[in-house]
Amino acid sequence: MFFFPFFLSSFQYFPKVSFLKNLPVLSQATLRPTVSLDDTLNYEARQDVQTRTSWNAPIIWELMFDPNFYDKEHLEAKTTVALTVFAVGRYLDAYLNTFLTSAEKHFMVGLPVTFYVFTDQPEKVPNITLAPRRHLKVIKVERYSRWQDISMMRMKTISEIIEKELRHNFNYVFCLDVDQEFKGRFGSEALGESVAVLHVYYYKLPKTQFTYDRNPKSKAYMTEGDYYYHAAVFGGSCDKVKALADYCYLNTMEDKLNNVEALWHDESHLNKYFWLNKPSRILSSEYCFDPLIHYKTEVIVPRLVWAPKQYAKLRT
Repeated sequence: MFFFPFFLSSFQYFPKVSFLKNLPVLSQATLRPTVSLDDTLNYEARQDVQTRTSWNAPIIWELMFDPNFYDKEHLEAKTTVALTVFAVGRYLDAYLNTFLTSAEKHFMVGLPVTFYVFTDQPEKVPNITLAPRRHLKVIKVERYSRWQDISMMRMKTISEIIEKELRHNFNYVFCLDVDQEFKGRFGSEALGESVAVLHVYYYKLPKTQFTYDRNPKSKAYMTEGDYYYHAAVFGGSCDKVKALADYCYLNTMEDKLNNVEALWHDESHLNKYFWLNKPSRILSSEYCFDPLIHYKTEVIVPRLVWAPKQYAKLRT
């Protein structure tokens, strides 16, 4: 395993944006997850889907939880949440405004939240209206020529910002892709120590059809696994998310030195990580849903949906 230093000058704060004001005061202690409410989940409420893993982690579906109770407990515990999102190149114009405005409407409503936007064009980030105790912070990052490299460096940057700032100020952090739109509650029921989301196109398929990386030369190589997870959404405590980000970045870099690229890039490494380090909470595909899926699913409430993909236009 090769070691690469994480605390490089790959990003900088952008101080000229007015909505960086009134952010939470930085502390020195590492904040921990606040409350565990898994024993209040109704695992029998959904007979049509799996609601618990073989290692006893909950799989969160609609009807399993009381949203008001969850929010009350987390408000009393003074839970704080950070959300990171990368909007680089044409992805900013195409998706960021919709992502942020819908996040403010549906993501962890009522809780203190800071949205961290990483972009190469800070001056173009929309100045959206935020509720009290909710903030938007813009951080400038370098733009890479290949989208695969942008994806790889995302993990490095997440690790750096957690070490530098997030772990002192937030109990939880979620990392999301920008080409998505919140359509319903994405609330405190999603919070946990280590959180993964089921890929909507794979959760009903046999494991033999999961698209793990099957190349033995890659650090992402897998012959078996539990589920297929979508890298568009992951989260947890700062320590756990940093461990995931470090793992994915270091193994991607080792592959790069060996002239190998994992099949699905950081998603392949993420799946390998969660195979070796089981998530403590899994979100159903309600939390990352494709509205264009052509067959019936068990999703009752699509909470976060894929925006129309424009790869040919945006990745040029």
